[in-house]
Amino acid sequence: MIGRLSGILLERNPPQILVDVQGVAYEVDVPMSTFYNLPGNGERVALYTHLVVREDAHLLFGFATEQERRAFRQLTKVTGIGARTALAVLSGMSVAELAQAVTLQESGRLTRVPGIGKKTAERILLEMRDKLGAELAAAVGVNRPAPASADILNALHALGYNDREAAAAVRDLPEGISVADGIRQALKSLSKG
Repeated sequence: MIGRLSGILLERNPPQILVDVQGVAYEVDVPMSTFYNLPGNGERVALYTHLVVREDAHLLFGFATEQERRAFRQLTKVTGIGARTALAVLSGMSVAELAQAVTLQESGRLTRVPGIGKKTAERILLEMRDKLGAELAAAVGVNRPAPASADILNALHALGYNDREAAAAVRDLPEGISVADGIRQALKSLSKG
């Protein structure tokens, strides 16, 4: 497995780049979040990588941070999500936004990514809830603990509020609030709106 590449950036053809590592040029697909932060052509670049070996191809994916690579790997473990779709998700939202969407179970944020429909978004949220939500929330500093905000969100859904209303109410809650207090405060803010 190729875990990291460090070399000279030769070409950029979104989402693919070409990196020269001591005379061997690697084609690397990167999410747009990494692409926008690349140095200029001819400068040194270092990427965390993930190699996908298929019967017909060996594909190398590159990431600016370890969190991006970890999120990519978790996304590819979701049923029906391939490497290209995982790359599209990370191109459409940051790792912090993905972690927050998973933690708060916000399918609407995922459906804004091209190629992600409602059913796919719900499958991502369901399968990544225990894996990505807590792990990445801690890694990238999502303020609310996953269980309390998820419980508050579920309670609001059960009371008939849609995803957008419930997510907005949960987002406004202070850090570390209990489930009962969170539901009360969320209902107050929803009744004012």
